[in-house]
Amino acid sequence: MDDVTGAQLIAEALKAQNVEYMFGIVGVPIIEVAMAAQAAGIKYLGMRNEQAACYAASAIGYLTGRPAVCLVVSGPGLIHALGGMANANVNCWPVIVIGGSSDRNQETTGAFQEFPQVCGVNHKHSGLCTHFFASLPSMFQCVSPQVEACRLYSKFSARPSSLQMIPAVVEKAVRSSIYGRPGACYVDIAGDMVNAKIDRASVRFVSCCPAAPVSQADSREVTKAVKLLKTAQRPLIIIGKGAAYARAEREVRELVEVTGIPFLPTPMGKGVLPDDHPNCVAAARSRALLQADVVVLLGARLNWILHFGFPPRFSPHVKVIQVDLCAEELSNNIRAASALMGDMRAVVSQLLETLKSDSWSFPSDAEWWATLKEKMVANAHMSKTLVHHSTVPMNYYTAFHHISELLPKDCIIVSEGANTMDIGRTTLLNYLPRHRLDAGTFGTMGVGPGFAIAAAVLEQTQQSSQRVVCVEGDSAFGFSGMEVETMCRYKLPIIIIVINNNGIYSGVDPDTWREMEKMGDMTTIAPPVTLLPEARYEQVMTAFGGCGYLVRTVEELRSALQESLKNTQMPSLLNVLIDPASDRKQQVPLSHATHHLQVSNTSDVLIN
Repeated sequence: MDDVTGAQLIAEALKAQNVEYMFGIVGVPIIEVAMAAQAAGIKYLGMRNEQAACYAASAIGYLTGRPAVCLVVSGPGLIHALGGMANANVNCWPVIVIGGSSDRNQETTGAFQEFPQVCGVNHKHSGLCTHFFASLPSMFQCVSPQVEACRLYSKFSARPSSLQMIPAVVEKAVRSSIYGRPGACYVDIAGDMVNAKIDRASVRFVSCCPAAPVSQADSREVTKAVKLLKTAQRPLIIIGKGAAYARAEREVRELVEVTGIPFLPTPMGKGVLPDDHPNCVAAARSRALLQADVVVLLGARLNWILHFGFPPRFSPHVKVIQVDLCAEELSNNIRAASALMGDMRAVVSQLLETLKSDSWSFPSDAEWWATLKEKMVANAHMSKTLVHHSTVPMNYYTAFHHISELLPKDCIIVSEGANTMDIGRTTLLNYLPRHRLDAGTFGTMGVGPGFAIAAAVLEQTQQSSQRVVCVEGDSAFGFSGMEVETMCRYKLPIIIIVINNNGIYSGVDPDTWREMEKMGDMTTIAPPVTLLPEARYEQVMTAFGGCGYLVRTVEELRSALQESLKNTQMPSLLNVLIDPASDRKQQVPLSHATHHLQVSNTSDVLIN
């Protein structure tokens, strides 16, 4: 007999589905799964926290279109990964989480790291609940509480009923993660299945699932959408990360350039078309959103990132042409004037075919273009004033200006934080698709190091010269900062730039901190947003053999970044101390917005 273990079956099944990467933290009972994965040719990266491992695996799914695996132990290991699963599911990124669980003959007994049983009975009756589960037929007893817990955060959650079924369940998990709206899937492996053996001949092996099917929109809706565009006075195309995931950059570029319509990228839609494209109006974002009469949503959602499509950020009379893969997303918050459900590349191609039939384009001398360009010039002037603020400590805009001047155009930018991420979206430009990763739809902080590790591993595999630059707020860095050890262990030349303002949103300077310490108990005195002033984050990196830089001035910033860009062997961390009171540029109060809609076309609700 040709015997094979459960661990080997998992690894071979993953490899058969073209899964190339696995991230995780090993322990009982899944150590052998990681070893079998390496033997099968899958790259395994050991991380320092399961959340970061899941963030990294999901980023691989977004960047490649094929899921990676997050491998975790039972109980607390899986619980830590749930945050990453939820983030992937909300972001619509494919990822497979494989969790070990208790041996089947130990379930409900209080086994090591056993996931707590899900029960609607009061806790004091848990003994009765245990007896009830034990009395169920075996086919019901195999339902793992981990499987049930993951249903809330995944598209598919299952435990193979036998070793023979492992390849089939893995195939379904991979297929479910990439078909329709992508997302997280969970596969539960009982501890006693990992090392159990079975004759290979009795296993039901499954071939690699085909690529996701491509669908087109209803031709009548396409005709309606084109008619709306042709009658628009102030059209706007919004490019979302759905367009980036679909690899629709060629079709979207052609749509923009054939029609001559201005476009606005969402944060991770940046780079589908370059930020310096002549039709990009990101520098007049608020005016573009507020005054547009017809908006084409390409793989973007009308959620908090786009103010839900509601007034006062949008005109109450705006008409939305929505292109999305998911039927449930169509007309969410705002009823679509034309709902185009289908594959992004296919649907945009349909629009192009119809538009090209009569050579229509939006006039370049239209008043709409003049209005947007006026605002872009005004905002550029305001930003320039902030950029050249020469005091020490620096403000956000000064730091970002010098960083952006030195970054290669093809670098992958990972960013998270509050002001750090928001300001970085407007000042750190992207020129290539899928070259920006940030907190995303879920607004999750702590994703940066995991995302950066995933991007760097891909670049390492592809032997690309593209650099990965992770720009972090000091608060955001604290969530997953220990992953710098992972970067050093695998010699991933990631550049981390911590924009350190001593707090969450804002902090206090060292003198103020010392005065507060003299006043008594800091738990009742220190503002909740404050962090330790001038914390030496760069020393975290040097502790593991990477390069650390403490940066206070423009000259030190430029020198440290230039040195880091030359270092292709080890990661670097720049701890950039900025003014704790530094903030985003002044914004016009929202109370002016309704008045603006009624009487003015020459001001903006938000100056951005």
